[in-house]
Amino acid sequence: MTIVVTGTDTDAGKTVFAAALVGALDGFYWKPVQAGLGGGTDSETVARLSGLAAARILPEAYRLATPCSPHLAAEIDGVEIEPVALQMPRTDGPLVVEGAGGVLVPATRTMVFADLFAVWGAPVVVVARTALGTINHSLLTIEALRARGVPLLGIAFVGPANDDSETTIAALGRVRRLGRLPFVSPLDAPGLRQAFAENFRVEDFQQ
Repeated sequence: MTIVVTGTDTDAGKTVFAAALVGALDGFYWKPVQAGLGGGTDSETVARLSGLAAARILPEAYRLATPCSPHLAAEIDGVEIEPVALQMPRTDGPLVVEGAGGVLVPATRTMVFADLFAVWGAPVVVVARTALGTINHSLLTIEALRARGVPLLGIAFVGPANDDSETTIAALGRVRRLGRLPFVSPLDAPGLRQAFAENFRVEDFQQ
Protein backbone atom coordinates (compact mmCIF):
# COMPACT_ATOMS: atom_id res chain seq x y z
CA MET A 1 0.00 0.00 0.00
CA THR A 2 1.35 3.40 -1.02
CA ILE A 3 -0.10 6.84 -0.27
CA VAL A 4 1.26 10.07 -1.74
CA VAL A 5 0.97 13.20 0.41
CA THR A 6 0.96 16.53 -1.38
CA GLY A 7 0.05 20.06 -0.39
CA THR A 8 -1.90 22.94 -1.85
CA ASP A 9 1.29 25.00 -1.56
CA THR A 10 4.51 25.31 0.44
CA ASP A 11 4.08 25.19 4.23
CA ALA A 12 0.55 23.79 4.05
CA GLY A 13 1.51 21.32 6.75
CA LYS A 14 2.10 18.24 4.62
CA THR A 15 5.35 17.17 6.32
CA VAL A 16 3.77 17.17 9.77
CA PHE A 17 0.71 15.39 8.39
CA ALA A 18 2.92 12.85 6.60
CA ALA A 19 4.74 12.19 9.89
CA ALA A 20 1.43 11.63 11.68
CA LEU A 21 0.11 9.37 8.92
CA VAL A 22 3.18 7.19 8.53
CA GLY A 23 3.41 6.83 12.29
CA ALA A 24 -0.25 5.78 12.52
CA LEU A 25 0.27 3.25 9.72
CA ASP A 26 3.57 2.05 11.21
CA GLY A 27 4.93 2.37 7.70
CA PHE A 28 7.86 3.68 5.69
CA TYR A 29 8.44 7.28 4.59
CA TRP A 30 10.10 8.52 1.40
CA LYS A 31 10.79 12.06 0.22
CA PRO A 32 12.00 11.65 -3.40
CA VAL A 33 13.53 15.12 -3.76
CA GLN A 34 14.73 17.31 -0.91
CA ALA A 35 15.59 20.87 -1.92
CA GLY A 36 17.31 22.76 0.88
CA LEU A 37 19.42 21.09 3.56
CA GLY A 38 19.90 23.92 6.04
CA GLY A 39 17.71 23.92 9.12
CA GLY A 40 16.80 20.26 8.82
CA THR A 41 15.20 18.21 6.07
CA ASP A 42 11.67 16.87 5.79
CA SER A 43 12.97 13.35 6.36
CA GLU A 44 14.60 14.49 9.61
CA THR A 45 11.35 16.13 10.69
CA VAL A 46 9.38 12.97 9.96
CA ALA A 47 11.95 10.85 11.81
CA ARG A 48 11.55 13.07 14.86
CA LEU A 49 7.74 13.31 14.80
CA SER A 50 6.66 9.88 13.57
CA GLY A 51 8.31 7.80 16.27
CA LEU A 52 9.51 5.35 13.62
CA ALA A 53 12.85 3.58 13.60
CA ALA A 54 15.54 5.20 11.45
CA ALA A 55 15.38 2.31 8.96
CA ARG A 56 11.77 3.25 8.16
CA ILE A 57 12.89 6.66 6.80
CA LEU A 58 14.12 5.86 3.31
CA PRO A 59 16.93 7.93 1.76
CA GLU A 60 15.97 10.62 -0.73
CA ALA A 61 16.69 10.03 -4.40
CA TYR A 62 18.06 13.59 -4.58
CA ARG A 63 19.36 15.83 -1.79
CA LEU A 64 19.79 19.35 -3.15
CA ALA A 65 21.47 22.07 -1.14
CA THR A 66 19.63 25.06 -2.60
CA PRO A 67 16.24 25.83 -0.98
CA CYS A 68 14.05 26.51 -4.00
CA SER A 69 11.98 24.66 -6.59
CA PRO A 70 13.65 21.28 -7.26
CA HIS A 71 14.16 21.93 -10.98
CA LEU A 72 16.12 25.11 -10.25
CA ALA A 73 17.86 23.72 -7.17
CA ALA A 74 19.16 20.84 -9.30
CA GLU A 75 20.48 23.22 -11.94
CA ILE A 76 22.19 25.41 -9.35
CA ASP A 77 23.71 22.35 -7.67
CA GLY A 78 24.84 20.90 -11.00
CA VAL A 79 22.59 17.85 -10.73
CA GLU A 80 20.28 16.36 -13.35
CA ILE A 81 17.08 14.86 -11.97
CA GLU A 82 16.35 11.64 -13.85
CA PRO A 83 12.74 10.36 -13.75
CA VAL A 84 14.04 6.78 -13.67
CA ALA A 85 15.58 7.54 -10.27
CA LEU A 86 12.16 8.56 -8.97
CA GLN A 87 10.56 5.14 -9.21
CA MET A 88 8.70 4.01 -6.10
CA PRO A 89 10.84 2.01 -3.70
CA ARG A 90 9.56 -1.40 -2.64
CA THR A 91 8.79 -1.87 1.04
CA ASP A 92 7.36 -4.66 3.15
CA GLY A 93 4.78 -2.36 4.70
CA PRO A 94 2.76 0.80 3.99
CA LEU A 95 4.70 3.53 2.20
CA VAL A 96 3.98 7.25 2.59
CA VAL A 97 5.58 9.42 -0.10
CA GLU A 98 5.79 13.20 0.25
CA GLY A 99 5.92 15.53 -2.72
CA ALA A 100 7.53 18.97 -2.83
CA GLY A 101 5.47 22.13 -2.45
CA GLY A 102 2.30 22.03 -4.54
CA VAL A 103 1.34 19.67 -7.35
CA LEU A 104 2.53 21.96 -10.15
CA VAL A 105 5.99 22.51 -8.68
CA PRO A 106 8.48 21.48 -11.39
CA ALA A 107 10.62 18.45 -10.68
CA THR A 108 12.45 19.12 -13.95
CA ARG A 109 12.06 21.63 -16.77
CA THR A 110 9.58 19.28 -18.45
CA MET A 111 7.81 17.52 -15.55
CA VAL A 112 5.79 18.80 -12.59
CA PHE A 113 5.09 16.66 -9.53
CA ALA A 114 1.51 15.99 -10.63
CA ASP A 115 2.95 14.32 -13.75
CA LEU A 116 5.09 12.13 -11.51
CA PHE A 117 2.05 11.23 -9.39
CA ALA A 118 0.22 10.18 -12.56
CA VAL A 119 3.08 7.85 -13.47
CA TRP A 120 3.08 6.33 -9.98
CA GLY A 121 -0.69 5.82 -9.97
CA ALA A 122 -0.87 5.73 -6.17
CA PRO A 123 -3.74 7.44 -4.33
CA VAL A 124 -3.03 11.00 -3.20
CA VAL A 125 -3.98 12.85 -0.04
CA VAL A 126 -4.13 16.62 -0.51
CA VAL A 127 -3.12 18.58 2.59
CA ALA A 128 -4.67 22.04 2.83
CA ARG A 129 -4.57 24.88 5.32
CA THR A 130 -7.81 26.09 6.84
CA ALA A 131 -6.72 29.73 6.46
CA LEU A 132 -8.05 32.32 3.99
CA GLY A 133 -7.45 31.30 0.38
CA THR A 134 -7.71 27.58 1.00
CA ILE A 135 -10.82 27.09 -1.15
CA ASN A 136 -9.15 28.40 -4.29
CA HIS A 137 -5.83 26.64 -3.67
CA SER A 138 -7.51 23.35 -2.81
CA LEU A 139 -9.89 23.26 -5.77
CA LEU A 140 -7.11 24.18 -8.21
CA THR A 141 -4.96 21.39 -6.77
CA ILE A 142 -7.79 18.88 -7.11
CA GLU A 143 -8.45 19.94 -10.72
CA ALA A 144 -4.78 19.62 -11.65
CA LEU A 145 -4.64 16.09 -10.24
CA ARG A 146 -7.91 14.98 -11.83
CA ALA A 147 -6.83 16.37 -15.22
CA ARG A 148 -3.94 13.90 -15.11
CA GLY A 149 -6.02 10.96 -13.92
CA VAL A 150 -4.40 10.88 -10.48
CA PRO A 151 -6.52 8.95 -7.96
CA LEU A 152 -7.57 11.06 -4.96
CA LEU A 153 -7.92 9.40 -1.58
CA GLY A 154 -9.20 12.59 0.00
CA ILE A 155 -8.31 15.94 1.53
CA ALA A 156 -6.86 16.53 4.99
CA PHE A 157 -6.94 19.96 6.59
CA VAL A 158 -4.38 21.50 8.93
CA GLY A 159 -5.07 24.37 11.31
CA PRO A 160 -7.97 25.83 13.31
CA ALA A 161 -11.48 24.63 12.44
CA ASN A 162 -13.15 26.32 9.46
CA ASP A 163 -16.20 24.19 8.82
CA ASP A 164 -17.58 26.19 5.91
CA SER A 165 -14.33 26.15 3.92
CA GLU A 166 -13.78 22.45 4.62
CA THR A 167 -17.35 21.53 3.65
CA THR A 168 -17.27 23.71 0.54
CA ILE A 169 -14.02 22.22 -0.73
CA ALA A 170 -15.23 18.67 -0.18
CA ALA A 171 -18.52 19.39 -1.97
CA LEU A 172 -17.24 21.41 -4.92
CA GLY A 173 -14.15 19.24 -5.31
CA ARG A 174 -16.17 16.01 -4.99
CA VAL A 175 -13.50 14.70 -2.67
CA ARG A 176 -13.63 12.91 0.68
CA ARG A 177 -12.97 15.05 3.73
CA LEU A 178 -10.62 12.90 5.78
CA GLY A 179 -10.31 15.12 8.84
CA ARG A 180 -8.48 18.10 10.25
CA LEU A 181 -5.19 18.11 12.15
CA PRO A 182 -5.10 20.99 14.63
CA PHE A 183 -1.89 22.78 15.45
CA VAL A 184 -0.06 20.69 18.06
CA SER A 185 1.90 22.43 20.82
CA PRO A 186 4.41 21.35 21.81
CA LEU A 187 4.95 19.61 18.50
CA ASP A 188 6.40 16.23 19.41
CA ALA A 189 5.77 12.60 18.51
CA PRO A 190 3.37 11.74 21.38
CA GLY A 191 1.29 14.90 20.89
CA LEU A 192 1.10 14.45 17.14
CA ARG A 193 0.14 10.79 17.49
CA GLN A 194 -2.68 11.69 19.85
CA ALA A 195 -3.95 14.54 17.65
CA PHE A 196 -4.05 12.28 14.59
CA ALA A 197 -5.89 9.53 16.47
CA GLU A 198 -8.49 12.02 17.73
CA ASN A 199 -9.17 13.61 14.36
CA PHE A 200 -8.71 10.89 11.71
CA ARG A 201 -9.71 7.28 11.20
CA VAL A 202 -6.71 5.19 10.23
CA GLU A 203 -9.05 2.82 8.35
CA ASP A 204 -9.70 5.61 5.81
CA PHE A 205 -6.08 5.33 4.72
CA GLN A 206 -5.84 1.54 4.59
CA GLN A 207 -6.62 -0.23 1.32
